[in-house]
Order: sequence, then structure tokens, then C-alpha cells
Amino acid sequence: MALDFLAGCAGGVAGVLVGHPFDTVKVRLQVQSMEKPQYRGTLHCFKSIIKQESVLGLYKGLGSPLMGLTFINALVFGVQGNTLRALGHDSPLNQFLAGAAAGAIQCVICCPMELAKTRLQLQDAGPARTYKGSLDCLVQIYGHEGLRGVNRGMVSTLLRETPSFGVYFLTYDALTRALGCEPGDRLLVPKLLLAGGTSGIMSWLSTYPVDVVKSRLQADGLRGAPRYCGILDCVRQSYRAEGWRVFTRGLASTLLRAFPVNAATFATVTVVLTYARGEEAGPEGEAVPAASAAPAGPALAQPSSL
Repeated sequence: MALDFLAGCAGGVAGVLVGHPFDTVKVRLQVQSMEKPQYRGTLHCFKSIIKQESVLGLYKGLGSPLMGLTFINALVFGVQGNTLRALGHDSPLNQFLAGAAAGAIQCVICCPMELAKTRLQLQDAGPARTYKGSLDCLVQIYGHEGLRGVNRGMVSTLLRETPSFGVYFLTYDALTRALGCEPGDRLLVPKLLLAGGTSGIMSWLSTYPVDVVKSRLQADGLRGAPRYCGILDCVRQSYRAEGWRVFTRGLASTLLRAFPVNAATFATVTVVLTYARGEEAGPEGEAVPAASAAPAGPALAQPSSL
């Protein structure tokens, strides 16, 4: 299990490095004002950031997800595996419940991490920047707003992560079984990449409007006076001002990010496990710890970076 954890962390790091530019674009599109939009779409946002801030602008806030990665993977692997064992048998419903439990627990770390990431992604470049890094950002927020400020957006994060992780693990388990992901299969790695990427897309689609609300709440007050009193107020104001399409803003960059992130994650996990355990045991190292294996095929797991 320790080796699975380390492989998961390595895969998660690879996923963050591949997907963070897309996440930066997603956040900027989600929080920009429709009255004076700065970006016309995903591609224009990419070009504008690179032109104005260089490629490094796409990696603003990278330190925050990298710092929280180890703890999030530890929580997700531990909670998902133990919940699946506690439920007694491997079934689609139990896969969903175990994933949902893992998603809920990791919000304790995920919420402050994403708050710092969002603030860093939105701050101006150069000497005028407010925060020097992820830790400095959280320290400043704590100094001004206390513990409540550090956990801003916790409820919306919980509403996003709980069902999305359930959908993610359920979809991944169903796809790996349908594709026949058996140890020793020459096409095991491509099948895992396909299953993981598709599962990530389905997970985002299941709760994306909640993610838009979370981003707006965590960015609220960064440039001017706070606008929202809570989740429902944010939903009402956003809908009145911009219509239902506001809840799909940034979706294209998110889905573009979801597949390569999971592909990078799985490829890294496979390589780490193969070299660490040898060719014979490499693919088998990806089995989810469970009380009993279902006859339909092995239940495979992946790191938690969505």
C-alpha cells in the first residue's frame, strides 16, 4: 500500500503539471465579468496569458496543489479503500459510496488549497501582486479573515467533491471491467488511460455548475467589495446577470484538461509500479484494496488528481 501511495503521488504530480495551465484558464473564465469580459474564449485566454505574463503565467498558483497533493492522495486512498472494505463487497453502489466518502473527507485540505490557488491565479503580475506564494496567501487570508476565511467555499467544495468522486470511481470501475483490464494484457496501459480520462470527464460534468459557484465565492472580494452572501445568493446573482450559460463558463478548458491530466497520471503510476515491482508484478500493483474481488474483473484504482 505504501508503494501504491508513492506511485499515486508521482502520478498526481504529473497530472498537476500537465493540467494546471488549463485550470488557470478555467478559473479566469469563470470569474471574469460579462459586462467587461477580458477573454473571448478558451483559446483567446491561453494566448492572452502567454502574451501578457509569459508561459509562467499559466502556472500561477502551482505550489498550492502540489503542496496539498500528498495529503489529498493519502486521504483518498485510505478512505476509499477502508470504506470499500467496511461495506463488505465490491459493487457499483459501494464504489460510488466509497468514492463519495473519500471526496468528502479530502475537502478539509482541498478547500484551502484551491482558495490559495484561485487567488494566485487571479492576482496581477509584477510588483503589484498581493501574494508571494501559496503559504503567504493563506497566512494573509488567515490574518484578515481568520479560520473562516481560510475555509471560504467549504460547503460548495463539499457539494462538488462528494458526488463527483462517487461518479468518478463508479465510472472508472465500470469502464475497467467493460474494457477487460486484466493483469498481463498488452493493451492494459491504453485501456487504463482511456478509462481514467473518460472517468475524469464524467466526474467534472456531474458537478461543474457547483465548481463555478465555488470559484466565484473564493474569488469574491479580491478585486473590490464582496458581492455574495452565500451559495444561493451567488447562484441568484450570477443567473440574473448572465443567464444559465454562466454555469458552463470554462467548461471547455476543464474537459480539455481532464483527459490529459488523467492520462499523465496513469502513465506515471504504471511506470513507477513497473520499475518498482518488476515486470511481473507491475500491473497488479494497481488493484484497489478491497474485502473481496468481484468475478467480473479486477477493481483498479488511480490517484485522486481530477
